[in-house]
Amino acid sequence: MTFRIAVVQPIANPIGSEEKNTADAVGFIERAAAEGADFVCLPESYPGPWRMPATYDPGPAMAEAAAKHNIHVVYGTISPISSKDATAYNLTCMAYPDGRAPAQYSRTHPNGPWLYTGGKFWEFQYVAGGEFPVFDTKHGKVGLSMCSEVYMPEVTRALALRGAELIFMPAGVDKARLWPTWRNLIWSRAIENLAIVVTTQNLFNHSERGLAMVAAPEEILFESTAAGMFVVHVSLDRARHMRSTQDGLGCAQQYGAKQGVLGPQWQRPELTDVIYPRPQREAAE
Repeated sequence: MTFRIAVVQPIANPIGSEEKNTADAVGFIERAAAEGADFVCLPESYPGPWRMPATYDPGPAMAEAAAKHNIHVVYGTISPISSKDATAYNLTCMAYPDGRAPAQYSRTHPNGPWLYTGGKFWEFQYVAGGEFPVFDTKHGKVGLSMCSEVYMPEVTRALALRGAELIFMPAGVDKARLWPTWRNLIWSRAIENLAIVVTTQNLFNHSERGLAMVAAPEEILFESTAAGMFVVHVSLDRARHMRSTQDGLGCAQQYGAKQGVLGPQWQRPELTDVIYPRPQREAAE
């Protein structure tokens, strides 16, 4: 069974006028639905806000547009904790077509708060989350993450082990020298988790190089460096089949990635403490 994902790589409004991103996002949602999309994926921190104190909340507009146009909307915002301390969680959210409260993932990696302080775009004291929720939809189980968490394979592995088949990893801005490794890792996260992984980013002008991708375990289904909205046909059937079967002699003739890597043929949970050794003090207790 196939469905459609609209991947949006927008020209974002400049910092200082980013509240205008909300109206632009609603326009993308309407266009995506008109083109038959079941999901629309917006970048990290889009529609925003990008800074504390947070001056607006795009959540109600995203939820209203998702319900109006019968589409899932993956978007980025922050959740303020303390205006005085300028602390906030960084969120990837998903609004539902049935109007229920949006799903939320609070970025877990790396340790805060340095990641979003003192830069050109973001300015808040990031507080890391500590949970890996997954969310049911009629098309499949969704996991949410974001941006440079692509360099932490534990994040998408945690989601996949909880059943996520479709993982959205929206990202921030032009990747500069990181672009080749970032692109590699998006596909790697799909390969090692037998999942569909979706990413996109903000552009601030057409001279910047984007990284919009939809990666399946055996192939990259779509990629573009340009600004725009791109509708991609996706099926989870092959990934589900590869999750439910085992690797064997001769499988390389039929499969472009290893089967069953989330199951008992490959997983060794009894080695968790060997892979991630506890401090000696704890081990001695």
